[in-house]
Amino acid sequence: FSFRFDIYRKVPKDLTQPTYTGAIISVCCCLFILFLFLSELTGFIATEIVNELYVDDPDKDSGGKIEVNLNISLPNLHCELVGLDIQDEMGRHEVGHIDNSMKIPLNNGDGCRFEGHFSINKVPGNFHVSTHSATAQPQNPDMTHIIHKLSFGDKLQVQNIHGAFNALEGADKLSSNPLASHDYILKIVPTVYEDMSGKQRYSYQYTVANKEYVAYSHTGRIIPAIWFRYDLSPITVKYTEKRQPLYRFITSICAIIGGTFTVAGILDSCIFTASEAWKKIQLGKMQ
Repeated sequence: FSFRFDIYRKVPKDLTQPTYTGAIISVCCCLFILFLFLSELTGFIATEIVNELYVDDPDKDSGGKIEVNLNISLPNLHCELVGLDIQDEMGRHEVGHIDNSMKIPLNNGDGCRFEGHFSINKVPGNFHVSTHSATAQPQNPDMTHIIHKLSFGDKLQVQNIHGAFNALEGADKLSSNPLASHDYILKIVPTVYEDMSGKQRYSYQYTVANKEYVAYSHTGRIIPAIWFRYDLSPITVKYTEKRQPLYRFITSICAIIGGTFTVAGILDSCIFTASEAWKKIQLGKMQ
């Protein structure tokens, strides 16, 4: 009784007929299945990065702070004159910030490389490199510079993400007017990266526009500076590592094998039928 429910009934071998065409199609079919299987396996093993946008402050545990990394060279300004000032709309006004900063003399002491690691509040503001904190102001300070690095938050070393995390890298203003001030206007975009384990890292991308101008003080003196004016976007970009589920991989493999064999069977049947019909036509002509 149970044999009636067998949907995979077997055809006796003496009722089947092997052909050269069927053998060729079978070999091609197996090679095609192998190719598709390896392609699906590569996709299953590989990690996919999905991105999404939403409005939120992702790093709520930061205390409303953003870590900043600045590395800039001023080849024509002494280190004793270089200083970092920080201002924002929460009332912060710090002149000559020195915590976690380092000044490296360049060009036999005639220039300076400033490296600083500091935090800013998550409100519009600015930080600028200038001579404002120097005990004695130079007569003609030279603010020509090269920006090696300006980044915010954690460093993301992910191969498949090509965001503007260090958009000012390599900015060269050595040929500018030495007495000109430089305004870099930044729009900072919070960015979250979540790996397969669910661990999140918080970084920030930014866009930049810049302008140069000569600024005069109320006494008529030229006091140039390198300004980084920033504002935060309410939009957060989130990158999430994902991998194809096992059930989807198995479904794809079954579809590949079943579909390939079905198409190959139809093709072989059509060729065999056409071949048999041609043989009958030839026999009819001979008679």
